[in-house]
Formats: sequence, structure tokens, C-alpha cells
Amino acid sequence: MGAATTTEPQNALGKDAFLRILVTQMKNQNPLEPLKDTEFIGQMTQFSSLEQLTNLNKTMTQFVGQGQQSLTQHADLLGNTVYWEQEVNGQLESGNGIVKALSIKNGELLVELENNDMKVPITAIQRIENNEEKINEQEIV
Repeated sequence: MGAATTTEPQNALGKDAFLRILVTQMKNQNPLEPLKDTEFIGQMTQFSSLEQLTNLNKTMTQFVGQGQQSLTQHADLLGNTVYWEQEVNGQLESGNGIVKALSIKNGELLVELENNDMKVPITAIQRIENNEEKINEQEIV
């Protein structure tokens, strides 16, 4: 099985293609009627905007992909008991609790525990126990 590759659509005009068109246009312009300053500035502005939008799109795709993937990958922790251990200010702290929610803060996935409203990094979890007495909170009417 080969590695997946991503390709841009064949009909998409990316920043490289836009820049090639601009350079070709400048090389082949009529010396008696060169591009007006306003046209050139407009084209450079379009290029700059295209580049910034492309960069923003990449960043947002990575951010959203990481967050949703991490949350969905660990959603099965909800309702389970976790045992955690982490070093805080040079001292080892540990504890346990039932997972009530998952959240992301500053790119770090956190497990929110019931009763003590504590948030623990997912990397601090040492053990996970399945709670057999899960109650279905939906009422049949």
C-alpha cells in the first residue's frame, strides 16, 4: 500500500501560476505602452492577497484537523475512570477521576474530571478503567 499524496486540482490557479503569468506579462509587454503603475500595484496586491489566503488556509486546515482528530480519537474516555500522574513545580502529583469532558487549550489536549473540576493533560494519564455502571441518561417517553 503506497503513501497517500495530495494534489491540487488541475484547474486551480495557485500562487506559483499567478506569479509565472505576471512575469511572462512583464517580459512581453509593449515597451511603448508598459503597465501603468496602478495596474502593476493592483496585480502585486492580488498576488500578496492570494499568498496570505493560501497560508491562512493551510494553517486553519492543520489547526482544525489536529483539534477534531484528537478530540474524536479520545472521545471514548468520556465516563471512564482515569488515573494520572504528572510533575508540577518539581513535585510528582497523581490522582484519579471520571472523565466528564475533553478540551484543547494552547494546542494541548486536556481531560476534565468530575467532582474536582480538574483538568489533566492527556499525556499524564497512566491507566484507564471502564466504568461498568454507566447509566443511560436518556428517558424513554
